[in-house]
Amino acid sequence: MQRPLRIGTRTSRLSLAQTQSVVSLLQTAHGLDTRDIEVVPIKTRGDKITDRKLADIGGKGLFTAEMEQRLRDKTLDIAVHSMKDVTVDLPDGLIIAALLSRADPRDALVSNHPPSKDGKTGLAALPPNAHIGTASVRRTAQIKHLRPDISTGLLRGNIDTRLKRLEEGARDGTMDATILALAGLERIDRTDCISAILEPDEMLPAPAQGVIGIECRADDTAIHDLLTPLHDSSTAFCVVAERAFLGALDGSCHTPIGALATLSGTRLRLRGQLLSLDGSRCETIDITGHPDEAETMGCNGAETVRQRMTTHNE
Repeated sequence: MQRPLRIGTRTSRLSLAQTQSVVSLLQTAHGLDTRDIEVVPIKTRGDKITDRKLADIGGKGLFTAEMEQRLRDKTLDIAVHSMKDVTVDLPDGLIIAALLSRADPRDALVSNHPPSKDGKTGLAALPPNAHIGTASVRRTAQIKHLRPDISTGLLRGNIDTRLKRLEEGARDGTMDATILALAGLERIDRTDCISAILEPDEMLPAPAQGVIGIECRADDTAIHDLLTPLHDSSTAFCVVAERAFLGALDGSCHTPIGALATLSGTRLRLRGQLLSLDGSRCETIDITGHPDEAETMGCNGAETVRQRMTTHNE
């Protein structure tokens, strides 16, 4: 292995925290010290442009393109990603060589309002005609499906930026709540701001949410060997099913899609969801199979919800 090992990461506090987790695991697995590893922060185009929806400026690849180019140029050895931000189709010559053990995949509601006195929780606890800030096509459609009275508006940026904007919204009355990935809040120690954790039955998370992936060159066997001890096979089965579901339906940021797979012994359960943009239509699947059938389950589940949606539209 060339030393130092050059690890690419986005510049946000969350990305750096996730990368530090990878660094710590590498140090433990291989006895590396700080001189053996160089973390290379990269501000991606997706991080620079925060006033437009991802779907309007190129989709998920905006968070990974610069790092992937540097992997191909061999100025990086590996890149650390949130797997929900990784495109289904990777550039030629690159692979996801390791998936870390999954953190909690659920979404979390962060609200400017106190707990409901009538015992309501989650989205139901928000006042009538509340306004939620989000950049997610999935979350927007899910919100509209569950609470048609709630309006949504664009809120992009890293976690700290979005929480600050929410605080401003409390003062000027322009924003009531936002929704963030629970795993991200846990990784930067900001669970204190959570109003409610949204269970999958209420809001199915994004495919591969809560999973850290490590990308490298497909032909770099030394790096593959280095990453092998970090790979979690149980997480991998779930991610394969979820990303197969996503890829068979769309794979971009233009279509509201949720998916969550869970593994129990030798049974893999996949829940998937396809919504219309306005949330008026929601088709779901809940299937089980063997982990070795993960990709087939995802593809078959996608075809089922697609057919149901098409039949309804006709």
